[in-house]
Amino acid sequence: MTVRIEARSFGVRYRAAPALKDISLEVRSNEIFAIIGPAGGGKTTFLRSLNRINDLVPERSIEGALLFDGIDLYRVPVDIPELRRRLGMVFAVPVPLPGSIYDNIALGPRLRGGGRRADLDAVVERTLRAATLWDEVKDRLSLSALRLSGGQQQRLCLARTLALDPDVLLLDEPCSGLDPISTAKIEEALTELKARVTVVLVTNNVMQASRISDRTAFFLQGELVEVSETRRLFTNPSDRRTLEYISGRFG
Repeated sequence: MTVRIEARSFGVRYRAAPALKDISLEVRSNEIFAIIGPAGGGKTTFLRSLNRINDLVPERSIEGALLFDGIDLYRVPVDIPELRRRLGMVFAVPVPLPGSIYDNIALGPRLRGGGRRADLDAVVERTLRAATLWDEVKDRLSLSALRLSGGQQQRLCLARTLALDPDVLLLDEPCSGLDPISTAKIEEALTELKARVTVVLVTNNVMQASRISDRTAFFLQGELVEVSETRRLFTNPSDRRTLEYISGRFG
């Protein structure tokens, strides 16, 4: 598989405090790559470093290298809006825009110049299907997105991100506030989407990582403890701390 993302001794500091230390890993094309670990481990910092959201944090400093498709994101000039389109992000709390279901998804393509109604209709249907939401909302696309349930809103946000044709999906605890049925639908969507995009999934739900990811990294206190094929990490981890975390002894 092609390497889409590579960290080489990558580190992040906020003022003097290290948030990530000496992270080296690869994320391959068309895989679900999970990052697990307790709160404060640096999982979200790593995710937000990938599409440069952390640029907004004052007194942040970077060490090492972080590459996307071979381009060092912090050492060469990068088109930030285009980077954030290609590495689309879905947050833990869904944030639908005030407007209809249709307009939530059509906004991005409209801003990129794709304003023909037939084209927008196709994008809306395609992305809602990919997010396993089409059958639930196809007859009420003019409904306010704010009237959807929490699980539906999260899948709408996923569809909205997909409408910009990203290469990579960055997911920060996308199921943290959802019921098991909604969680299962998100997982179903991600499993099908990996044929088209690479998925980087930050999750505190170790069982979710074990169910749907191809490879898993375990972060602890800003360090990468280990990374490997998911089945091996969950059945025969190489580090005692990994075993203690996935077995619930701490976290």
